[in-house]
Amino acid sequence: MDLSIEEIARAISGHRFEDATPYLSENVVWELVGEAVLAGKQAVVDACTSVAAELREGETSFEQFKVIAGPASVVIDSVAGYRAADGSLSRVASCDIYDFTGGQLTHIRSYNIELGPQEPAAST
Repeated sequence: MDLSIEEIARAISGHRFEDATPYLSENVVWELVGEAVLAGKQAVVDACTSVAAELREGETSFEQFKVIAGPASVVIDSVAGYRAADGSLSRVASCDIYDFTGGQLTHIRSYNIELGPQEPAAST
């Protein structure tokens, strides 16, 4: 079954990377604003594999997961809590912008900021 562009974006932002891998363009670019630019499908797959391995050692919970989907782009604004195996907790606010061409993911721009444990996620 083919996934919609919204389902592909939700899979990546929700850390279900394997579900999205078949939909990555060979020339996909992932901009991690202020950190790095990953170019090409293999670079993105490698990064996703690394993150998935780290996440398996702890627990993830989403406090917020807002999705806006258009005909060729999807935006996901999320706040996630990550509890590591040692019990430490971190929280990250993210905004991911996904661009698609012909059902293939061609570009991701991710903005991430670590939040303090009690810092509010956002005002709505």
